[in-house]
Amino acid sequence: MPVQVFWRAKKLHEMSRTEFESLCDGCGKCCLHKLEDEDTGDVYYTKVACRYLDHTSCKCQVYEERQTHIPDCIALTPESVKDTYWLPETCAYRLIDEGIPLFDWHPLVSGDPDSVHKAGMSVAGLVVHENSVDPDDLEEYVVRWV
Repeated sequence: MPVQVFWRAKKLHEMSRTEFESLCDGCGKCCLHKLEDEDTGDVYYTKVACRYLDHTSCKCQVYEERQTHIPDCIALTPESVKDTYWLPETCAYRLIDEGIPLFDWHPLVSGDPDSVHKAGMSVAGLVVHENSVDPDDLEEYVVRWV
């Protein structure tokens, strides 16, 4: 009998913290500054990254202490995923919550922690540091991540 992988066998709230954390594909998109249209609620990603995002690995350099350094940094929980409408459409948390399979390039599926970068699904090498951008100019940095 084939082994059922945890992300297919469990709901988000049934996962251990380690399992839940491992769903992150390391794309870095949630660490980008976003703009929201007040009239429509549409969210637009910019290529401006949080000061703590490593632009090569797409990992937070202060992950365990991130909310100390950036108080408004969102800590995802199984309960908050439904309300976190700004998550990218490719985000595993969102996909699992919506009952959609993970993409083949997701590290849990591929077995390769760099597969998200190799597939061009991360922001590695594509972003600018937030300290190099005037906050009033964020609209000039809006991008559509494919």
